[in-house]
Amino acid sequence: MNTLSPFCVLNCPCDEAFLWTKKQLLQAGLRALQTFDLHAARLGLADCSCPNHGKEDCDCQMIVMLVYGNTPEPATLILHGNNGQTWFSLVNTSSHQVEPVIRSSIEQALQPKISE
Repeated sequence: MNTLSPFCVLNCPCDEAFLWTKKQLLQAGLRALQTFDLHAARLGLADCSCPNHGKEDCDCQMIVMLVYGNTPEPATLILHGNNGQTWFSLVNTSSHQVEPVIRSSIEQALQPKISE
């Protein structure tokens, strides 16, 4: 089973996409909790090299969110940004399957931005 299959790509930086995503999920009646931020994790590393940009400043970002709805388990939503674009993926493994109801709710909440 594919664990990170993007269901949408936005032409905006990850931090901008993250703020918009939180708003859209909230409006759809979903609660989101940010559990990881790559920029914050890299703060303690003085000489961290980016695989895409080397040691120069880069816009690479990864944000992980737990999205709660009316299902027993949250969905894990990953935003991955690079070069001014953001990819959205839901983690879906045999041990952490996304329930169809919450998957549909998340995709529907983010649908208006997909068509822009």
